Amino acid sequence: MWRNTCKLLSNPNYNHNHLKSSNYSSSNFNVVFGWAPSRVTHYCPSPSTSGSLKLGISSHKSDGIRSFSSSSAAGPAVVDHLSPSLASAVQLGRHYTRCYWELSKARLSMLVVATSGTGYVLGSAGSAVDLAGLCWTCAGTMMVASSANSLNQVFEKNNDAKMKRTRLRPLPSRRMTIPHALTWASSVGVAGTAILACKANMLAAGLGVSNLILYAFVYTPLKQIHPVNTWVGAVVGAIPPLLGWAAASGEVSLNSMILPAALYFWQIPHFMALAYLCRSDYAAGGFKMFSLADASGRRTAAVALRNCLYLVPLGFLACDWGVTSSWFCLESSLITLAISALAFSFYLNRTTQNARRMFHASLLYLPVFMSGLLFHRVSDNQQCLSEDSLGRITELEPVLQSRENLKHGNQETNSATGKQARAPVAYASAAPFPFLPAPSYATS
Repeated sequence: MWRNTCKLLSNPNYNHNHLKSSNYSSSNFNVVFGWAPSRVTHYCPSPSTSGSLKLGISSHKSDGIRSFSSSSAAGPAVVDHLSPSLASAVQLGRHYTRCYWELSKARLSMLVVATSGTGYVLGSAGSAVDLAGLCWTCAGTMMVASSANSLNQVFEKNNDAKMKRTRLRPLPSRRMTIPHALTWASSVGVAGTAILACKANMLAAGLGVSNLILYAFVYTPLKQIHPVNTWVGAVVGAIPPLLGWAAASGEVSLNSMILPAALYFWQIPHFMALAYLCRSDYAAGGFKMFSLADASGRRTAAVALRNCLYLVPLGFLACDWGVTSSWFCLESSLITLAISALAFSFYLNRTTQNARRMFHASLLYLPVFMSGLLFHRVSDNQQCLSEDSLGRITELEPVLQSRENLKHGNQETNSATGKQARAPVAYASAAPFPFLPAPSYATS
């Protein structure tokens, strides 16, 4: 690890700030490490043994190192009591922690974990949720998602270097080598799959592995070949909630398709808005996006609007299939019509402002939809109680019908014979209580 970073810093193309180790002043040291000059002057290395060469830490100002060093106010005070070697190790740990965070696309991976956790809760039998199982599933999903995102950046290193919003990632900025990134991706991928297999079940582990393969080895190269990559990526985003449901229940049923379907249809307008806003950047990166072949943006907006409308029936299906209560049907319809209205506005007037509004609405839609699913979730116990009540009413219907028929039959017999029927002694023994003794009649 240390050797790789030393080789990187020795590369002349890596030094973005054109700093030289021979004249590495205390002010430059402060820029990299975020320490006050008065506190680090007695730790500054000599020109012959530059601290940056030993650590292999880039002097790039935007690589996020300063955010780590300045995040804690007590950092400089603690470093004062550390030896130079220990301080170097701490700074190296911060550097690679930041690199791993960016390489894994941690915020995107946490969104994947949120959808997987929601699927786990929805798939849990009964009102109680196994918290330990939920935590293990989320941990395994996080590792698999981090592995897939890391492999994505390895394969798109050259493309990311051409785009403004991705050129400062660890690989394009040369803060990490490709072998190092591959080792990280392989390690977390294997560990995440093992956790899902041991702590959940093999079905969840299989879904995790299939999603990793689909994202890294199908969706990623397809981005440079054909615009259909957007729809393949939507399938990738729809699998994590299915993974969570499978981890909780051990099976995939029709009810488990509600949240995956919502994620699939939600991703299309979400990404169409993003692709419209970043058309020039995607073109510079060499990606084949749907919006690049649509100069007017009309087809892009139409696809976004159409998929927003596909979200409308999901609330009704969730209620009809017994996943949620009827209140979710109303709430889901309202938020879906709201995002559809913004998509229609973007369709009528294809401006950057309307595209940005639709993008922000899509960011708000997903957490509200998932929160509604969890809040109005109907557990299996509640479903069983409803079915039992319905079954008892169904069983009583033939008994009540037979009682009515018997009553009408007795009236017809009495009218035909002209004789008065014998009065029963025990009225409590009459139907609909067939388990009580038969009624006894007084003799005339």
